[in-house]
Amino acid sequence: MALFGKPKYTIVRLKKKDIPEGLWTKCEECSEALYNKTLEENLKVCPKCNYHFTLSAYERANLLIDKDTFEEFDKDMISDDPLNFKGPKTYKDKLEQDQKATGLKEAAITGVGLIEGKRSVIAVTDSRFIMGSMGSVVGEKITRAVEYATKNKLPVIIISGSGGGARMHEGMFSLMQMAKTSAALGYHKKSKLPFISILTNPTMGGVMASFAGIGDITIAEPKALLGFTGPRVIEQTIRQKLPPSFQRSEFLLEHGMVDMIVHRKNLKNTLSHLLDYLS
Repeated sequence: MALFGKPKYTIVRLKKKDIPEGLWTKCEECSEALYNKTLEENLKVCPKCNYHFTLSAYERANLLIDKDTFEEFDKDMISDDPLNFKGPKTYKDKLEQDQKATGLKEAAITGVGLIEGKRSVIAVTDSRFIMGSMGSVVGEKITRAVEYATKNKLPVIIISGSGGGARMHEGMFSLMQMAKTSAALGYHKKSKLPFISILTNPTMGGVMASFAGIGDITIAEPKALLGFTGPRVIEQTIRQKLPPSFQRSEFLLEHGMVDMIVHRKNLKNTLSHLLDYLS
């Protein structure tokens, strides 16, 4: 008689192809495998290392604005191709590709809504659309939103996520938006109305050198890359090694370039308190 009987179960090893796709996401910072549902519930922040994943423009708007209070401006405004730009892909092809991939018409959304009951004008750039770069439409939408806020005596909140700066496909038309958006915010400031700039990963180039860098209060998400030119290009230019965490939120906070670093889960409440104070 055998000491042990036959096992009552069989271990089945699933092959990789048998595991459903889209259930897990690998953290870009610590490489932890994160269950997507858990990640969504944690506002797309890694619970292990606190890495803040990129959010879409509408996800950011929904995170901050009271439910069913957002009124979007200029939703159907789209870019032209003033230079008839051609490269590996034409500008028109690139626009169509990113419109299909993101569901957006352009790299920014703007509108007005309530933040814990406080009416505010909000603009968000989306790094998934041509790296969140600023072309003539992005600049025009942000300028119109700021002018609306000035006319109606409302605060402005701009959430920036742009790794592309001014959009090269539009040449000088894009560079003009830096001055235009900054001028609109200048008039807004003369009316003694607050502008809160929120910097997310990444905020670079012409966006950082214009509207993103001139907030009355500047808030950054943790570990966000912030600056004009990227650290790799700077190192190659000056031929020197840069300090650890150069151009990250924590470095900029230490050197007085941002006012505070706020975790995503605390951002709406922080904005509400700031609006109370600044108003």
